[in-house]
Amino acid sequence: MVTDESLDKRAERAGSPGALRPHPSMPDYYGEGLAPRRAFLRQVFDDTAADYDRIESMLAWGSGRWYRRQALLRAGLASGMAVCDVGCGTGLVTREALAIVGENGSVLGVDPSPGMMNEAHLAGRAAMVEGRAEAIPRPDASFDFVTMGYALRHVDDVAAAFSEFRRVLRPGGRVLVLEITRPEGALARTLLKAYMHTVVPLLAGIVSRRRGTRKLWRYYWDTIEACIAPPVVQAALEQAGFTEVRRYVELGIFSEYTATVPKQP
Repeated sequence: MVTDESLDKRAERAGSPGALRPHPSMPDYYGEGLAPRRAFLRQVFDDTAADYDRIESMLAWGSGRWYRRQALLRAGLASGMAVCDVGCGTGLVTREALAIVGENGSVLGVDPSPGMMNEAHLAGRAAMVEGRAEAIPRPDASFDFVTMGYALRHVDDVAAAFSEFRRVLRPGGRVLVLEITRPEGALARTLLKAYMHTVVPLLAGIVSRRRGTRKLWRYYWDTIEACIAPPVVQAALEQAGFTEVRRYVELGIFSEYTATVPKQP
């Protein structure tokens, strides 16, 4: 049974000094400590939610939906599965998961931003609940599949999040973490930074309805550039008790981390 007290305790552990942060503090955006960071993220995502899908489509040149579906299928998502989409935001991954699992499956979206979830418009199709990756409000072994789409950089504690994924998955369950990774080559990094840090925020400022949208996409790149390296992500999955940890890379920047919960003997 999951109680409010147990969720609070897990959230508290995520804020401990020994937590595995996804990136160093960002003083250009928020003050020191976990509370200012959470407050900034809640505000910026709530305030810019109405713009998010439009800017994301522009960022991905319209290919995002196709790519998300292919990534889910590569990771083993299939009809009839019970899915938890952590950091679901406006439901971009949630929609593709719903299409794959069909009527016999189910999808739960979890996100700390009510504003983002309100833009998903998935009432009657997927359950949407406010929550964090480190404290998912569901009992142990509730899901066959857990996914997180481009939200790893926004969690409090990567290790705690992966432990929580492990907790809510059934034996044999699968996890898929999608993330944009800084390219290895200097030229590729320079080009991507110019696009993400300058071009996208500029375009976002032109087409957006919200004042903070440009800041959000600048922050998006800054966290990509400072994010922990892929080997650290993979090691954290292994330390959380996952096996068959793999990383598949598309176009040199789109990382798909997959792993499996061991089956019981």
